[in-house]
Amino acid sequence: MIRFGAYFGLTPRRYASGEMDWSGRISKCGDALVRTYLFEAAGVLLTRVPHWCALKAWGVRLMKRIGFKKAKVAVARKLAVILHRMWRDGTDFQWSSREAKA
Repeated sequence: MIRFGAYFGLTPRRYASGEMDWSGRISKCGDALVRTYLFEAAGVLLTRVPHWCALKAWGVRLMKRIGFKKAKVAVARKLAVILHRMWRDGTDFQWSSREAKA
């Protein structure tokens, strides 16, 4: 199974040597254009979209805790995972749980 966060370079770089172990910036491996589009979509979702969904609520809570840029990366990664699941299952995006029940 492909890990889509890592496939698009949206996971932190790891460095481990002896006693040192730290996470750096995102790895930026994979398709740069797709990563750019995911970043744009995450930024728009967090700042411009007035309609609330679980993903936006999670991103806003994250943004208050760790800052806008890191939250934007996290939301972009989660969008990649959601899009993969939608393509695989052939489902539509559900804004809320009420729509999923209907």
